[in-house]
Amino acid sequence: MKLYELSSTSDVKTVLEHLGVTHEGQKLLVPKSRLHLIYIRDLKTPAANILKQDALSIGADLAVPKETVTCSVPLVDALLIANEKQLKELIQKEKAQPFGLKMVSDALASLVKQPVDDNAFEVMGVVNANEDSFFQGSRFQGDAALSHIVSMIDEGATIIDLGGVSSRPGSLGVSEEEELSRVRPIIDLITHHNLTCKARFSLDSYSPLCLEYALSRGFSIVNDITALSDDAVARVAAKYRATVVLMHMQNDPTTMQCEPVYDNVVLAVDAFFEERIEKAKRFGISDMILDVGIGFGKTLEHNLQLLKHHAHFLHFGYPLLVGASRKSMIDKIIPTPVEERLPGTLALHLKAYEEGATIIRAHDVKAHVQALSVFKALHLTV
Repeated sequence: MKLYELSSTSDVKTVLEHLGVTHEGQKLLVPKSRLHLIYIRDLKTPAANILKQDALSIGADLAVPKETVTCSVPLVDALLIANEKQLKELIQKEKAQPFGLKMVSDALASLVKQPVDDNAFEVMGVVNANEDSFFQGSRFQGDAALSHIVSMIDEGATIIDLGGVSSRPGSLGVSEEEELSRVRPIIDLITHHNLTCKARFSLDSYSPLCLEYALSRGFSIVNDITALSDDAVARVAAKYRATVVLMHMQNDPTTMQCEPVYDNVVLAVDAFFEERIEKAKRFGISDMILDVGIGFGKTLEHNLQLLKHHAHFLHFGYPLLVGASRKSMIDKIIPTPVEERLPGTLALHLKAYEEGATIIRAHDVKAHVQALSVFKALHLTV
């Protein structure tokens, strides 16, 4: 007899299939293999004591501070450690418990939702029609833009994101008319060459005028860094039944990097998504993508926390998009000019993919398709 330890990132379903375990057996075993570490803030101390006992009774555990058992403080933070099977049992137990534990049960229930296929990925290629985007390699006009778009599709991009206004820190907006004058020639070329049949196209804009023009010509995604702040954008998106990317940003591009502060960045972004998803639904928008907004009103530490805990946002049930391509957070970790940030970009995006992001917005399509394909193969290997 011989044995060896599998990687903690192994796809257990693939291992079980390799072993020849029945589908019924897989349904029982897979939930036991998924470990959840759930941080709970401001839990009433009596509730913490009950939750810990209930967790222990089913083989899970709750880490609490020493003051919990004596109830010498009114509120505590706690760490719940449970696999998916135990989590589901605990959700049922807490429904009938006092001290706010029914709310805890409801919150836990929302966290166990998982996407149907967490191994799929799409690469969203970036094209900028403005001359002040932070990465010169993404700027194209006319036939050069068309050629670059075709090249990205050939390299494996399934979404192309076109933008006409810079949103880098400190950038200033332009009029809708000016923005349209930048993106219209490229939109017309895309339409003329029927490229919307080969990939999905997104407009990175919060201009109702520009979005109306793009959506009426075959674009299908609204990439709105203001997350439907303008009701007119919501109406245009609903009119064309477009998919909307809801991105989190603190303040606006002119001020967003002026010492951004959060009590807890993950919870702040979570609350923002909840609000904007409800707004989108009120306007009749059903297809959404969530983007935590790396670099949009965040410090390096905020960005790293959001990437590391990206899987938290899966509970909303919508695809997650990440866009850290060549951003300055890489330079803050290791001083590197924009042109040399591809390795750092790949490291950040692979981590986000591992944590559930399935749409990767990138300047370098070919490198990303290769890296993600290899990473996916590693994940699926027994």
